[in-house]
Formats: sequence, structure tokens, C-alpha cells
Amino acid sequence: MALLIRNGEIVTVGARVQADVYVENETITRIGRDLQAPPNAEIIDATGKLVFPGFIDPHVHIYLPFMATFAKDTHETGSIAALIGGTTTYIEMSCPNRNDDALEGYQLWKSKADGKSACDYAFHMSVTKFVKETESQLREIVADGTASFKIFLAYKNFFGVDDGEMYQTLELAKRIGVIVTAHCENAELVARLQQKLLAEGKTGPEWHETSRPESVEAEGTGRFATFLETTGATGYVVHLSCEKALHAALEARSRGVKIHVESVLPHLLLDKSYAERPGVEGMKHVMSPPLRAKQNQAVLWKALELGSIDTVGTDHCPFDTEQKLLGKNSFVNIPNGIPGIEDRVNLLYTHGVKRGRLDLDRLVDAASTRAAKLFGLFPRKGTIAVGSDADLVVYDTSYRGVVSAKSQHVNNDYNGFEGMEIEGRPSIVTVRGKVQVRDGKFIGERGHGKMLKREPAHF
Repeated sequence: MALLIRNGEIVTVGARVQADVYVENETITRIGRDLQAPPNAEIIDATGKLVFPGFIDPHVHIYLPFMATFAKDTHETGSIAALIGGTTTYIEMSCPNRNDDALEGYQLWKSKADGKSACDYAFHMSVTKFVKETESQLREIVADGTASFKIFLAYKNFFGVDDGEMYQTLELAKRIGVIVTAHCENAELVARLQQKLLAEGKTGPEWHETSRPESVEAEGTGRFATFLETTGATGYVVHLSCEKALHAALEARSRGVKIHVESVLPHLLLDKSYAERPGVEGMKHVMSPPLRAKQNQAVLWKALELGSIDTVGTDHCPFDTEQKLLGKNSFVNIPNGIPGIEDRVNLLYTHGVKRGRLDLDRLVDAASTRAAKLFGLFPRKGTIAVGSDADLVVYDTSYRGVVSAKSQHVNNDYNGFEGMEIEGRPSIVTVRGKVQVRDGKFIGERGHGKMLKREPAHF
């Protein structure tokens, strides 16, 4: 069915215009004033509302076997939560561990999403070892449309790669034009610090941040940058959390290293005191890199405003209270991660735009357009233009609400942002022209989402 969205204020990077958007056959076909539609078209009145391009979360975990358990969401629950929050595309980390076959792992991750996601999706392929068959397998995965890799400089003997494997991954990526995302810490230092703290009887969640200090993240970021510089590859630091790591990334960028930076919602809004709460309340806020000292937040917001931080993701990774209690006797056994896929856009709008930290242009860039450009989705995604997919978010700036586990759609029994007020939410969300969300309720088609095939572009 054709769709006409009338009288909204269209917001894209570099432009704001009062206009109508007409959609046919999943794409935007006309933009202008006083557009006419055939009698059978669905018409949505967006008067007084903003019309954004569908938002893109560049960093989520839906299916994830990790730390003796599994992340709680499925692609059905995770995609519905994403859509209600205005995210119409997410990029999931496909994460087979060092003991798994990479190609078999990739096929497994694809099978978990196929026919189940209500929004569009893509993958980053994790490289957790580099052995004889790795290059041919990665080339096959790239040929299948997955044109980004992920490496971990953390989680020793599970996801983590050593320096030799990092070099091989980046050298291959440069040759075949693939961007490499990286979790930047130092696996050896983290392991040593964890052992030391546990030997001293320091077992609670309040010691998690001490075991992965800012200096360790900065070292990993700088080391990743040096390897990018040496190989000529293009890199993307995921979930950068602190000023020291930001300095390492920006210093490398200033000397010509092709390095991009992502921060995630928790590091902008939460601080390490949340993980220092007693018992399971602290455990709920254990993630890596950890929540940091509060003074880092102003630095991250400023860098985001300036575009020095490129994107904002979530690192969405829901583990429920029972799962978090796996670490009740030792913080090293607390499954790392908190949910966020449903709340990212509303909290960014509220704490960014409404608090004067971001303008609308930067909101759209950081939460949609920049990710689309970096990861081979633009202009199909990340903008409102003739020929682009009709992924549209009609945003009601007059809405007022409160984030709560009681009303969330993520498959989890707590929310890390519990009690935070929001000043705006999507009233209409479309995926390729199909209305999937109306006024906070999913009304669309489960399984409507498609895997997005991408071409290498970072030669």
C-alpha cells in the first residue's frame, strides 16, 4: 500500500524542511509540499511533529552465548523493542568464540535472525582467531554481504585475539576493503588485575571498574590505532567510555590514522556509582568497558557534539537478574552487559537535544546517518531522499514519559535507565514503508525485516 506522511518537519543531516513524504514499493518516491496520493494510500498527519530517517543502532547483541549463559532477547523481542524506540535497522555482532568454526558460527547467527526480525538488520563478523582457513572463510562471509569485522582486545582465551591475529585481520581487511570494529582493552592486564583483586578478597561488582581501569582502555585504543596506522586499515572503536581512550583515538586521527569512534548510551548517562550499589543492583550495571567516573560524561558529550565521536550505539546485551547473580561470589562471573535498544533515541533526544548538548542535525548524524555511511548502508538507509528505503520515524516532541522495566518490550526484568524521564517518543515508525509502530505499540508484521547486504568500501 502507498503511504503519504503530510505536514511534518523533515530532519536530515544539513537540512530541515516542512514537506510531505510519499512512499511506494518500500521506497521514498516523492518529497514536496501538498503532495497528492491515490485513494487507497494510507495518510498520516505529522503536523507539529518531526520526521526523522529511521535510526540505526550499529552495535547490538541479540543472540549471544557468553559467560555461562545466553543473552535474553530473540530477534523477535529485540526488533520490536528497537522499533518502538525508533530504531529501524540494527547491526548485530556475530560472535563465535575461539573454539568455534567461524563460518559455521556466522551461519548460526544468520539463522537466529532469518524470518524473525521485525526490522532490518546486518552483521559485524567477529574474528576471534586467525588460523589457516580464516582468510578464505572471511572472504566468503564478505561475499555474502557482511562487510565489517569485529575484534576483541579483551576476554582472553574466549573472544580475544593476540597482536599477531589483530595484525592479520587488519592486513586482510585493508586488502578487501572491510572496516574493522574493535573492543579496545588489554586482555592480559585485565586478567592480571582480576586475579590480584580476587586474591585480596575483593569480589563484589564495585571492583569491576578497578579491574578494567581507564588506562587499560586507553592502552588498547592506542594499540589498535598503531596497528591501523601500520596496516592502513580503517578502524572503528566500539563503546569508548572515557577521556583517556578518547585522547588516544583523536591523537591517532590527528596524524592521519583512519579511526572512527562510537560511544554507547550507558557511558553518556550512567557512572560507576551505579555498579557500586550493593548486591544485585550493582551487578545489573556491570558492562565492559565499565561505567566510569562521572567527569567523563561531559567530555564524551562535547566530543559527540563536535562529531569527534562519530556514532552512538547501545551495546545492547540483556541479562536478567537471575543471570547477573551468577557473579554473586565473584565479579568476574557477572555476565557483562545491559539493555538499551528501546531507549537510545528517546534518551538521546531528551538528554542531548532538549538539554542543549546536541542539535537535531547531530542527533540524526550520530544515531543514523554516520553509521549508514561507515557501514555501507547509505543512502539506502540513514536519510530521507527519493530512492531511499522508506524507514521513517514521526517523532512526537510533546510526549512525556518515564523509562521503566514495567513498560519496556525488551525481554528482561530490569532496565538500567529505570526512572529516567523522556521528553518525546516516536508516534509512527515505518520499515520500508510499512507502519510497524503507532503510539508506542507494535502493530506491524513480525518477520518483516531483511538482512542487509553490504559491499566493502574501505580500501
